[in-house]
Amino acid sequence: MATEEFNDDLPIDSPERKRLPLLLRRAWYGLNQAFRRQISHAGATPDQFTALRTLCEGDAAGLTQSELTQAMSSDPNTVASLLERMENNNWLERKPHETDRRAKRIIILPAGREKYSELRDCAVDLQGDMLATLPADRRDAFLEELTKVADACHAAAAEAGRKNRD
Repeated sequence: MATEEFNDDLPIDSPERKRLPLLLRRAWYGLNQAFRRQISHAGATPDQFTALRTLCEGDAAGLTQSELTQAMSSDPNTVASLLERMENNNWLERKPHETDRRAKRIIILPAGREKYSELRDCAVDLQGDMLATLPADRRDAFLEELTKVADACHAAAAEAGRKNRD
């Protein structure tokens, strides 16, 4: 895929330019650390909150570990470890899948829903604070553009994976 050139002679990776990988990492790391510190009193992590949110918003019958991994943009080993800790906290349970004997359905339990509710306001407030750094009339457009970048990054990773398997 060809890259679109910028309007001047600087290379895309020039130190004088703002660079996408560094900015995305810095944004994610800062947001993650801020949220981690804000919810540390509750005995949960940002990844656990993301899993709880995904389960609350997902299929009422539960998600498979693979579906949860994909929805969280994570890797299977990280999610497996995360689910084990969350199951030990009685926030969720894994039940046999109704049609796939190798898969398990992950079901959020009442304690997990309570934990999600406890943390949700903090997450909403933090997101609002971060988006408030942009003019109100540009926030939705920013999120749409960021979605396009995130989708392109996901597609690039999938394509690289396919090429490595071939």
